[in-house]
Amino acid sequence: MSGLQILAFLSGLAGLGATIGATVSNEWRATSRASSVITATWVLQGLWNNCAGNAIGAVHCRPHHTILQLEGYIQACRGLMIAAVCLGFFGSVFALVGMKCTKIGGTDKSKARIACFAGVNFILSGLCSLSACSLYAHRITSEFFDPMFVAQKYELGAALFIGWAGSILCILGGSMLCFSIADSFSKSHSQANYIYKGAASHSHISSYPRGQARSENQRPPPDYSSSSRIQHFDKNVYV
Repeated sequence: MSGLQILAFLSGLAGLGATIGATVSNEWRATSRASSVITATWVLQGLWNNCAGNAIGAVHCRPHHTILQLEGYIQACRGLMIAAVCLGFFGSVFALVGMKCTKIGGTDKSKARIACFAGVNFILSGLCSLSACSLYAHRITSEFFDPMFVAQKYELGAALFIGWAGSILCILGGSMLCFSIADSFSKSHSQANYIYKGAASHSHISSYPRGQARSENQRPPPDYSSSSRIQHFDKNVYV
């Protein structure tokens, strides 16, 4: 199970890195070359900046100057991605404490609980990132395929695919961490049953008073059957 926990930690850590990269990226959506008249320039938009580039490689970015006038889905995606990064960070810290290969965290039972908590954090981080990327992608596709939408149309950016990949890695890592503690809880349950049965048998043996405990090798009481009485009578007759 230690190898499974290490694999889960690496998966969650890679998912956290992908989530951070998607959050700070400016390529959440890009202008569609099919609907653009001037194909030598393009526009990239992210959660924090708007960028414009040209064919010679020059890119100019400016941040969103206002927060209250931003569209609601952008603010929701910001909050979800920040929550995903925070949950993934705490999941990585708790996973380091709860893994069996580390010497911190207390007993095996407490380490198993910490590892389970880390797995839950990774799963929630992946769900937040998945929700943010899916919400942003739904907005892009709905505008792109809307024939009544006459403004600039955009396509899916690279940051969305990075965010989706990171969310899947986080969910897989968290699931493996939660699955890895099943062995620890089963062992602790079997040990508890063994201790209970041993204590019950000990109380059963000690229920007899001192000096009157039964012995397995105790001889049975003499059996005065009819044959033994006849032999005793014959001896008295001969005498």
